[in-house]
Parts: sequence; C-alpha cells; structure tokens
Amino acid sequence: MALPFILGAAALAAAGYGAKKGYDGYQDKSRADEIVKDAQTKYEGAKQAYDTQNQYTNQDLESLGTLQLKIGSDFGEFRKLADKLLDKINQSRSGKDLAINVPQHRLEAIKRLELSATTYLGQVVGAGVGGAAAAYAVYGGVMAFAAASTGTSIATLSGAAATNAALAAIGGGSLAAGGLGMAGGTVILGGVVAAPVLAIAGWAYASYAEEALDKARESREQVDSAVKKMAACVTTLRRTSRYVQKVQSVTQRIYKEFLQYFDELKSMNTFVEAGGNIQEKSDETLHIIANGYQMAAILTDIITTPLFKPKTNAQNKAVLDADGKAELLIGDNGLPVLNAQALDNAVDEGRQKLNRSIG
Repeated sequence: MALPFILGAAALAAAGYGAKKGYDGYQDKSRADEIVKDAQTKYEGAKQAYDTQNQYTNQDLESLGTLQLKIGSDFGEFRKLADKLLDKINQSRSGKDLAINVPQHRLEAIKRLELSATTYLGQVVGAGVGGAAAAYAVYGGVMAFAAASTGTSIATLSGAAATNAALAAIGGGSLAAGGLGMAGGTVILGGVVAAPVLAIAGWAYASYAEEALDKARESREQVDSAVKKMAACVTTLRRTSRYVQKVQSVTQRIYKEFLQYFDELKSMNTFVEAGGNIQEKSDETLHIIANGYQMAAILTDIITTPLFKPKTNAQNKAVLDADGKAELLIGDNGLPVLNAQALDNAVDEGRQKLNRSIG
C-alpha cells in the first residue's frame, strides 16, 4: 500500500478512535452529571427533613428545659418562705419544735434540684447562651443521676461549650465522633458532603470526564452514608420529641398543683407580715408546706430522670469523662439511647402519686 494511503488510513483510524474516546468521555461526563444531580437531590431532601425535625425537637427541649428551670427556681422561693414560717411558728412555741412530715432525703433531693437550677440560671441562661434551656433538659437529669450515684457534688453545666455538647449529643456527637451533631450538624455536613458534591460538578465539566465519573461515584457513597445517618437522627429526634412532650405534659400538670400550695404559702406569709398571729394558722401552714413539698418531690423524681441513658459501670454508677461530666450510653447506631423505660416509669408514678394526693 502506498504511504499516503497508509497515512490516510491511520489518520482515519485515529480520528475514529478520537471520536470514540470523545463519545465515551461525553457519556462519562453525562453519567457523572447524573450521579451528582441525583446525589444532590437525595442529600438536600434528607438534609431538609433533618433540619426540620432538628428545629422541632430543639423547640420541644427548650420548652421543657425552661419549665424545669422555672420549677427549680420556684422550689428555692418556696423553701425560703417555708423555713421562715416554720421558724416563726417554733419561736412562739415552748417545748419540741414542729417539723413537716417529709423524709429528709426527699428534701435534700429537692434542694439539689433547686441549687442546680438556680446556679444554671445564673451562669448559663443569664449569660445569654443560646439553647441553654434545651441543654438543661438534656443533661440536667444525667448530672443529677451522676451526683447521686457517685456521691460526688458535680458542678452544673456552664458556658457555650457545655450547651453545644448537650445539643450535639442528641445528634450522636460530632461527625468526627461518628455523629452529626444537632447545633452544628448542618454546618459540618455542608463542608464534608455538599462541598465535594459541588466540586464534582466542576470536575464533570472539565476535560477529565473519566476521573469525574470516579469522583462522582465516590461522592455518591459519601452522600448515601450521610443520608442514612441523617435518617437515623431524624428517627431519634422524633422519638425524643414524643417523650419530651409526654414528660412536659405530666410535669405541667403536677406543677400546677404545686403552684396552688405555693400561692397559699405566699398568702400566709402576707398574713404574717401584716401582723397576723401565726399560731392561729400553724396547722394550716404545716399542711400547706407538707403538701407543697409532696408535689415538689414528685416533680423532682421526674425532672431528675435522665432523658438519655447515662453510661454506667459494673456498680451501676455513672461513668464520668475527664472533665467530670456524665457520659451518655451510645447505641449501635452511634446515637445516644433514649431512657424510655425509666421515663415511662417516672411519668406513670408521678401521675399515680398526684391522683392519690388530690383524690
């Protein structure tokens, strides 16, 4: 074959090969684009569901935490008035002092809750830390359990770091720890998942179509993993919200009864401050104080029941981290375990005790 014909055939073959590679590249690029688009759609849908439920659960926790902190603060005011009126009654008596018929350990538990709430209100809520009430709802009961089980006085949560840790715990901790985080989950996911997806979109339109396809497939795996994790978080958050609402409903009902006795105690104090004879009202005052403390004890049992299961050792004592904070038990899905049975028991017992006291 003459050289021109050979060169011509080679050129045609090369052109055909180039066209084939170009077509293959076009297909690879198209597949990469399609994978990226599907991954983005899947990610955005899962992220929206996560963000929405995250917001709802945050609101539920903030509401419950605000109520619990108000109750703890009211316990302090109730105790001050009760102690003041009891002192006045005993000062005007001769012989053995009168005392209310409430077990000492119950009074001590109420006082611990009171101090926890008032300290937290001063250090965290007063400092304007966002999500502080929600953090108290998450960790208040855990810290109470830790203090009771270890016999050690554990300082209350304080500062933004504690708040963020509490909120992130519900989302399974930070992404690095295998979770999503609650307060920072969106930001973390935005950097780790969304950014690669966007980068792949850029690669797909570059000349490296085959590499873009590989990267797109790799990113799809990352997105699928994140979507599964977000779905697990959504399930946990929804279940958490249901229990938070259940606990708040019962707590609110018992608190309403407590407030009746609290108002009666305030009225009694006003009577004494106006010059009234406390001895004439001593039996009534003792009745008010005893019943108020009875409601406070029921509320304390519910509020100090951890929302999530604390991690415990062989002696059923709380496991503390290096900072002295109680750790949460983490389930197989990498998320904290809801303390469902204990919460059900605390709520049911609270209802029964309330019904007996007002029945």
